[in-house]
Amino acid sequence: MIIGVLKEPAPETRVSLLPEHVTFLKKWNVDVLIEDNAGATAFASNSGYEAAGATIVSRKQILETAPIILSISNFTGEDIAALNENAIVLGVYQPLFHYQEIRNWAAKGLTVFSMDMLPRTTRAQSMDVLSSQANIAGYKAVLTAANLFPKYFPMFMTAAGSIPPAKMLILGAGVAGLQAIATSKRLGAVVEVFDTRPAVKEEVMSLGARFVEVEGAADASKAGGYAVEQTAEFLQRQKAKIAESVAKADIIITTAQIPGKPAPVLLTTDMINAMKNGSVIIDLAAATGGNTELTKNDETVHHNGVSIVGTSRLPGTMPSDASKLYGKNILNFLQLIINKEGQLNLNFEDDLVKGTCIAHDKAVTNERVKTLVG
Repeated sequence: MIIGVLKEPAPETRVSLLPEHVTFLKKWNVDVLIEDNAGATAFASNSGYEAAGATIVSRKQILETAPIILSISNFTGEDIAALNENAIVLGVYQPLFHYQEIRNWAAKGLTVFSMDMLPRTTRAQSMDVLSSQANIAGYKAVLTAANLFPKYFPMFMTAAGSIPPAKMLILGAGVAGLQAIATSKRLGAVVEVFDTRPAVKEEVMSLGARFVEVEGAADASKAGGYAVEQTAEFLQRQKAKIAESVAKADIIITTAQIPGKPAPVLLTTDMINAMKNGSVIIDLAAATGGNTELTKNDETVHHNGVSIVGTSRLPGTMPSDASKLYGKNILNFLQLIINKEGQLNLNFEDDLVKGTCIAHDKAVTNERVKTLVG
């Protein structure tokens, strides 16, 4: 078996596998082809890959020869044209948004595994790229806010006077939100957290934050850790409750997303207008529209003295560790489709293999994506 690893296009800085992951694959009788300088932005050199047993080749050679190809980002039309029919591609392709591209990939004959569609079960935790990368995003969101915020996070008592602690509001207590809570508390902020899922209250409180409750939320227990759509009545109560906390907050980190749909707008312009000068909002849902009315993806908007940072690339600001975790997730998933002799074994009876597969045998196989492409 041969696995090819492509270099990601800028501004992506991560790479699908590091040299340490190649070492494991060699033990499985798998040969690894690495595109020239694929790991450069993740601080993995060509020589490091070669020492681990990989071969450095051109992108063209990987596309034309490797039966399994790893690429975090979506392929270009030129890449698709160069790929062999029946090639297996594995990455994070957001098929619920890019379903037209997936239809074209299926028509080409590609077998497509999109790791963001992995069923979020206990067995899948070691392969969950969304969680491993969200953990980094939550951590870096707080550090980004600290760099922009014109005041201290912790309380200080000095001879020149006392400095009160920063007031942090976190919207969404998933993996990113929980890491943001922990990092904020370590830096000395006072933290409030809002989430529509009452089940996360205990986790939030165990990290030392205050949980803001709004009664009547729709059940999100089967949504795989994501938010779900709420009733109009609940949204009104939610809006009023959030507005109270927003007016007091110095820093807000928003994380709420709904798979395949625009992110819910939690912060209106009127709420932002009520915030203090120098306040900071870090919107981690920017790639799907954002949780504020003013968010622009990959941009910082300055409005009425408030900085609104729309960012979906925070894991890429820590490319070495982000690639280390992502690559380990990929290794764990590859064990489901490659046997101990290094041979391909696509077992679609396995719920994780079936759930992650988006296209196979010249057809779109995922039911949700199939509905979108008609």
